[in-house]
Amino acid sequence: MRLFSVGAGTPGERAPQEHEDHPSAPIPIVGPGVGESIRAALGETGYETFPLMLGAAEFGWNVDLETSHGILDRYVEFGGNAIHTADGFSGGRSEHILGQWLRSRDQRERVVLSVRIGAHADNPGLGSVNLVRAVEGSLTRLGVDRIDVLYLDATLDATTNLEDTLATVEWLVEAGKIGALGAYGFSPERLVEARILASAGYPRITVIDTPYNLVRRQPFEGDLRLVAGAQNLAVTPSHALEHGFLSGRHRTKALASRGVRGEQLRGHLNRRGTKVLRALDQVAAELAVPVAAVSIAWLLAQRTVAAPIVNTFATDHVDELMQGAGVTLSRVQVADLTRAGA
Repeated sequence: MRLFSVGAGTPGERAPQEHEDHPSAPIPIVGPGVGESIRAALGETGYETFPLMLGAAEFGWNVDLETSHGILDRYVEFGGNAIHTADGFSGGRSEHILGQWLRSRDQRERVVLSVRIGAHADNPGLGSVNLVRAVEGSLTRLGVDRIDVLYLDATLDATTNLEDTLATVEWLVEAGKIGALGAYGFSPERLVEARILASAGYPRITVIDTPYNLVRRQPFEGDLRLVAGAQNLAVTPSHALEHGFLSGRHRTKALASRGVRGEQLRGHLNRRGTKVLRALDQVAAELAVPVAAVSIAWLLAQRTVAAPIVNTFATDHVDELMQGAGVTLSRVQVADLTRAGA
């Protein structure tokens, strides 16, 4: 089950060993990462991705440039190829950091780049003018000429005429600035409206991002999941580890950090949260994998879920997260985890 346990360590540790190393020292890994061959279709977008997207929400906020680049390096070393950011993350700083990495590592054509727009302070909402400006702003900060998957963020704008928005997206697609279309914060009713417009020739939404994990089951487990299944939408759940709680690293209020993130973690340190962590511990022990990997594996076992979006703070965390794509849970394990989080 430990699909990604081989070759752990920083890039420096994986360099050729000096002669004075002990004969039993690990053999350096060369060639493509072990996850290079693991690809799944991202719904009907036309892209194939590693079944775990690396989120860049912490870049430029809680993670500096050097650490951010180290996390990205580690992810692609293992064979990951899907990176997600947003124009609202750190006021665009996340996109700047990611853009610098893409250029310095010459990785643009090797990764599937997804960007959520609609929440940047300079171009909020999904109106035609702000939509074009937001996309151009993201392209500039990222230093690229195309966004592979564009997620429309409706959390700040639920009133703009959807037909106008999709007409603008159509122009952006024809201009080669967008590959596929996704949605974030769309209600089931609005997704149905979007599909009706798609039947009239407008760009079709093929992937949705929604907060979803073992302790955050609603609103996805309801009409939204029914619509996603009926429309064959690929689901890329954000907050896959619920701000780190489902990694198992924060089990007491004393360990939870201060500020907003600490409050979010402490909110789950109750009877239900403890029950979920115990269930995760049991499965993790049975499979000899990290708790975070089990949390991700549970998501991948859910119908319509294609690739969870996971943010991380440190390079060594990537090693744990990537193992989630190599864990296959039994029906009993899935049922036990689901029941614990009910």
